[in-house]
Amino acid sequence: MRAVYDGPATGLIAQVLLLAALAGTVGLGVAGWIVGVGCAVITNAALARGISHYRCVRLGPAVWLTLARATLAVCLAALTADSFERSTPVALLVALSVIALDLDLLDGFVARRTGTTSPLGAHFDGEVDAFLIAVLSVYVAPSVGAWVLAIGAARYAYLVGEWVLPWMRAPLPPRSWRKVVAATQGITLTIAAAEVLPVALTRAVLVVALALLAESFGRDVWWLWRRQHATAAVGDENVSPAAATPARRGPVRTGSAAVLTILAVLVLWAALVAPNQTGQLTPGAFARLPLEAIVVLALALVLPATARRLLAWVVGSALGLLLLLKVLDMGFFAGFDRPFNPVDDWSYAGIGIETLREAIGRTRADLVVVAAVVLIVAVVGLPTLALLRLGRIAADHRRWSIPAVTALAAVWMLCWVFGAQLVSGAPVAVTSATDLAFHEGRVVRAGLQSQSVFADEIAHDRLRFTAGDKLLTGLRGKDVLLVFVESYGKVAVEGSSFAPRVNAALDKGTEQLKAAGFSSRTGFLTSSTFGGISWLAHSTVQSGVWVDGQRRYDQLIKSDRFTLSQAFKRAGWRTVSDVPSNNRGWPEGSAFYHYDKLYDRRNVGYRGPTYGYASMPDQYVLEALQRLELAQPDRRPVFAEVDLVSSHTPWTKIPQLIDWNDVGDGSVFNSSPLDPIGADWKDHETVKIAYGRSIEYSMDTLVSFVQHAADPDLVLVVLGDHQPSTIVTGQGASHDVPISIIAHDPAVLDQIAGWGWKDGLRPDPQAPVWPMNDFRDRFLRAFGSQPASR
Repeated sequence: MRAVYDGPATGLIAQVLLLAALAGTVGLGVAGWIVGVGCAVITNAALARGISHYRCVRLGPAVWLTLARATLAVCLAALTADSFERSTPVALLVALSVIALDLDLLDGFVARRTGTTSPLGAHFDGEVDAFLIAVLSVYVAPSVGAWVLAIGAARYAYLVGEWVLPWMRAPLPPRSWRKVVAATQGITLTIAAAEVLPVALTRAVLVVALALLAESFGRDVWWLWRRQHATAAVGDENVSPAAATPARRGPVRTGSAAVLTILAVLVLWAALVAPNQTGQLTPGAFARLPLEAIVVLALALVLPATARRLLAWVVGSALGLLLLLKVLDMGFFAGFDRPFNPVDDWSYAGIGIETLREAIGRTRADLVVVAAVVLIVAVVGLPTLALLRLGRIAADHRRWSIPAVTALAAVWMLCWVFGAQLVSGAPVAVTSATDLAFHEGRVVRAGLQSQSVFADEIAHDRLRFTAGDKLLTGLRGKDVLLVFVESYGKVAVEGSSFAPRVNAALDKGTEQLKAAGFSSRTGFLTSSTFGGISWLAHSTVQSGVWVDGQRRYDQLIKSDRFTLSQAFKRAGWRTVSDVPSNNRGWPEGSAFYHYDKLYDRRNVGYRGPTYGYASMPDQYVLEALQRLELAQPDRRPVFAEVDLVSSHTPWTKIPQLIDWNDVGDGSVFNSSPLDPIGADWKDHETVKIAYGRSIEYSMDTLVSFVQHAADPDLVLVVLGDHQPSTIVTGQGASHDVPISIIAHDPAVLDQIAGWGWKDGLRPDPQAPVWPMNDFRDRFLRAFGSQPASR
């Protein structure tokens, strides 16, 4: 018997050693040590008590796996305690949680395969599940709300019930659904801990998980309560055992079935009336009566069983797709300030996953993908399951469902006739799902038809055949850099808490440029994109046509549309693309833009660290361009499009400007300090501050580069590609971005004197705002036929 107690001893030693490993790597504070060691002692003491209670003679392999999972849970408890005092490595916490969840799937399988299932193993497995869920609920509570602690407390509330109420101590029958619900809690809490979904969506997922948990525990308590009364009745000498056995009730009359029915109603209601923007998720948005629900339930009453089920599958699938579109709309409004486009936006999945991996790491990005797949399956499938259940209930209980549906139809008609509103601006009687379906159909039809319209726009180009000696005569002999500053939007300079700092940096940069003999003028453009998908803005500026979706972009790059890079190339410039975020071939760079040279992260010699999405700091990008192109002797003038991405989301790592002579191959940045302000995505205010700091860094770097290069023939066109996401701008922000032209030669800025732009790098709030696709033609006309002044 002594050998079996080696399990708790081994577990305690392993847990303490693993805590020591955490302390030596990521660090562990006093609270983490206290909680970690305390949980280790309690966990292994509980296992020892279980061994004694069940008179276990040996621990099977499945119990050892469960003990390994308990060891990970102890470490998670320590990290959670630490998170209240300092920043916790989220990736490590999520990784440990994922491994624990995987082991949870494995231990039951191993027990069955090896024939070592035991009451001890089942009990220990359940308690470790409860402990892990409790720890995760404590970790995510600060970010989503204290109510989530109810998920972690459920098992322990049940134990209190067992202690207070003797009838709750009876053994429960095996039930697979109980295991599914427990696994759901762990998965949803891990997703919440990873912070990979919008806060509103995370809360919604956790609410569903809590509802499932309440249903599962409620069903068990209901079963025990009924069993108590059945047992008491058997003890009555006047009642036969058969009479004491509770009669099987219909699904509507049992407590668990009632909960499932309520959930079905809520799912159907959400699918029909839920808005498509998180800012509209208010109680008033759901105070509506959808006609579609009344029609479907009425059909369920008159159709035979087979036809009713077919109706549920067809309508439910359609509602699932509509609900998925609403969820996607929420995400796109949050990220790009526009709804999801069902024609264009599916194609962003691949590049989106790749960008996410660059920004937050492969592990967290893969968790997002898994969560997204689970969410899609749930969103598409739940309305069908809800309709199957509600249709069956309505058909099985026609005596009350016919009057109920009739009454609902009458109420809907009265509300529609009189325009009834429980909340201002939200009519009670709606057909919102039908309206949305027709709207999406029109969007798809318009998207498919727009291809021929856009082809005409591409073909209509009066500048396409302009001779090289007529192009860009006002810039002869100049090196011209078209510099896109990632996410440099109007919010950086107007109407935000961080705008004063950015404006101070721009004013300082203006004075530094003046001291170096350079002048600048600034205005605004309206970008064709928002929050991301930068290549749409780049191609809009270059081509002079409005590119606001992937289909348009794909159509454009297959054409021979005349671009700014082609104009410079035709006029005699060497043309260069410098895109440090690219890590693979870019065929359109040669085939469409006709660049002479393409630079990316693979061929600029960088040996330093990455900065979130940014593969290298902006300072290195500009220094490498100077070294590889601008400093070369006996060369033609250079036109380069340069994409600076240090200001790309997630703004968690912001470099600092160093001496240009120290840049070298970039290895110096391995020891160079970061800006102390980095985005903490638990706190939206720090995200905004970090975004502002990243813009300051990029603009300071550009000004410093101009000073360092000291080239009187240098001209820069500096502009933002789009506004940052709505976490920074808020909902309903404009799509405007600043644009500046910087030059040493006064004649360059004289040629744009009629544009109405303000002197300096800071744009005047009253400066003219042009669509981004107007810039190409304005630029080529302004510099087309005037001689350069040297």
